[in-house]
Amino acid sequence: MSPLASGPQGPTTLRPLLTTVLDALTAGAATRDGPLPAGGPTEVAARLREALGDPLPDHGDEDALRTLVQALAAGAADPADPLCTAHLHCPPLAVATAADLAASVLNPSLDSWDQAPAASELETLVTRALAAEVYGETGQARSAGDALVTTGGTESNQLALLLAREHHGHTQLICAENAHHSLRRATWLLGLPEPVTVPAPAGTMDPAALGEALTALPGPFLVAATAGTTDAGLIDPLPDIATLCETHGARLHIDAAYGGGLLFSARHRSKLDGLARAHTVTLDLHKLGWQPIAAGLLAVRDRHDLAPLGHHADYLNADDDTEAGLPDLLGRSLRTTRRPDILKIAVTLKTLGRTGLGALVDRVCEQAAEFAELIHRHPRFELHDRPTISTVLFRPTDATDDTVAAVRRTLLTEGRAVLGRARLDNRLWLKATLLNPHTGADDLAALLKLVEGHTPR
Repeated sequence: MSPLASGPQGPTTLRPLLTTVLDALTAGAATRDGPLPAGGPTEVAARLREALGDPLPDHGDEDALRTLVQALAAGAADPADPLCTAHLHCPPLAVATAADLAASVLNPSLDSWDQAPAASELETLVTRALAAEVYGETGQARSAGDALVTTGGTESNQLALLLAREHHGHTQLICAENAHHSLRRATWLLGLPEPVTVPAPAGTMDPAALGEALTALPGPFLVAATAGTTDAGLIDPLPDIATLCETHGARLHIDAAYGGGLLFSARHRSKLDGLARAHTVTLDLHKLGWQPIAAGLLAVRDRHDLAPLGHHADYLNADDDTEAGLPDLLGRSLRTTRRPDILKIAVTLKTLGRTGLGALVDRVCEQAAEFAELIHRHPRFELHDRPTISTVLFRPTDATDDTVAAVRRTLLTEGRAVLGRARLDNRLWLKATLLNPHTGADDLAALLKLVEGHTPR
């Protein structure tokens, strides 16, 4: 039997291995009593080292797949557990996970057409459909928009800054205190000046302060707004920011890595009013899109803005091949070899449709509202604010920041619950980001009870 996953013997080879993987996943998960392995970093590392043994033995072990998958599952943070709520780390859809396996089996590489004939066309069709979702389905924007597949929000934000730099020859980034750290890091990577940071007094960018910066400083500018902050899921006042950018001739980028999923919801889509006025938009469907990592995108209002990414390597996009009609894929990314992450996205969009995805978005937003109300009514907890998307910040009443931090770490070490942390208003808050549509009211009550039971009185 061939050991290869693809080719004529591929399915025969894979079937027993898939059974092994599923059994090992189930067995590993059964060893955990909660969303995280108990014991903290030291004990988890010790158990993994014991399971692994020699990473590169002289002779192979036919049971390695079962052993290591089971060890990884036993030591995993389970994003499908209702009490795993710390980060923008979603439980992936089964259909997307299955499509991801197919992508691995076929192993296309999207750096030349002859390595990915169908995948390259699929990527073109789906990315332009998603760009139309951002920028509108009629008029000039329909024909002009495009999107690139990235590894996530960080790469998308870096690309947005690169395109702005290449468009202007030089650019000054202006962002708010709430902006994602990747934007500041991108200025360093691209040799741009330190970003100008404007206040975010209520957790969102202050338009008046932005206007003052645009008036007082020399351009050209790239203004980066946020639609879904990582700490509280807040959305900057996008229409006001877009108007200021248009008035001052500034380029606008919106980091909607978290909030972009609201586009699928008829109920919540209006929270993204102003998004279509941005030159570039970061999307991240391994958040509110329920995709296996990675599934990022950078949407552009005008596909001609992508021209600076053009690159030539004769063995991949020779001029005569391009002239003969073979698509040139090197300008679709800064990476060369890249896997067809578009397949799982395409399968998800086609399987669930806008209505199905919108229902998932609506459900997690409802859960967040329910959890906020539960906290608001509880005498021993303080709610930071009503959620904008699906993130809820709370803390035990009268607890110190040290107590809040200690409660979180205790729950992590015991493996009982996975909560995040966020500092707003000069205080430390527990953060619950709800991304599991199957989480119920009893799960939310249990999470709150766990925190209460671990808080010293």
